[in-house]
Amino acid sequence: MSASSRREVVFQLVLHLVVFVFYAFDKDTPHLQAYHGPFFINYVLAALCINYALLPHYYYRKRHWAFALLAAAAVALCMWVEEGVLEPIYFPGVRADNFPGVFFTLVQILPVITILVGFKFGWDALIKQHQLDTLQAAVNESELQFLKSQINPHFLFNNLNNLYAYAIENSPKTPTIILELSAVLRYMLYECREAFVPLSKEVEQLDNFTQLSELQIEERGEVRFHASAIPSGYQIAPLILIVFIENAFKHSQASQSEQILIDIDIQVSPEGQLLFRCQNSFARHGNTDQLAHGIGLANVRKRLQLLYPGQHQLDFRTTEGLYTVTLRLDLQKTA
Repeated sequence: MSASSRREVVFQLVLHLVVFVFYAFDKDTPHLQAYHGPFFINYVLAALCINYALLPHYYYRKRHWAFALLAAAAVALCMWVEEGVLEPIYFPGVRADNFPGVFFTLVQILPVITILVGFKFGWDALIKQHQLDTLQAAVNESELQFLKSQINPHFLFNNLNNLYAYAIENSPKTPTIILELSAVLRYMLYECREAFVPLSKEVEQLDNFTQLSELQIEERGEVRFHASAIPSGYQIAPLILIVFIENAFKHSQASQSEQILIDIDIQVSPEGQLLFRCQNSFARHGNTDQLAHGIGLANVRKRLQLLYPGQHQLDFRTTEGLYTVTLRLDLQKTA
């Protein structure tokens, strides 16, 4: 017997005991009567038939009319047993010779059966909801892992192209780029396996990534990275902010050969809200329609919806040759 089945057995035993106490209680005769047990067992048998035969085989399979008819038959059989079998034994010459009518008998039978069946239906609903929640959590986790797996190749592909170009030119910066790339990849591959990482660690890697990408610009512009006193005790989903920075470098270089500007600012409010702003310059003749699109940004939007529903605000704005991404995010405290 599984743990869930054992819990249901215990629940049903306690429920039946409580219902029996209320059924047998009578202020005029507070002690237990001999007929209480057999009459209650008759109701329990009808409820068990509905709970474990009719509910799973008819109601849960959308055969509602068949369920209603068979449940009515079970109640009718319970009434017949009470009137035709039990009352002649326990009330000979009194209730047995005077059939009280369908309504009177239903008033006695239906409350008990309704309570027992209702609690069984509620138990099944709770189990089903738990299964759905578990399944949804598994689906979300699988989707998040898939989205994260797409980020690493995307980042690696872009930087390997740049590294190849420096290697062809025999640039003295090539060893530095390899070391910086190795450090960032080590973090992305081995330290980002958890759903959340310390915010300070993520910001540190963003700084490293910015320095790595800045080597590609050389003397063609200015890169600013500012993180105001990042407090400890907060955590964030990894590899979200890095996509915005990567896109800022990519689109700036694609549309401009000089006077490139990239400005990154990270702040945390006393209430624990992250304010991330990333600006990059772009030429008007460039394809600005692609700035807010692409695989990386699509993944970030999806991850934010899964991990921070109703807890984030993502805005894109284009003004006077500057493209600005602003993300406000309610941070989680470290457990």
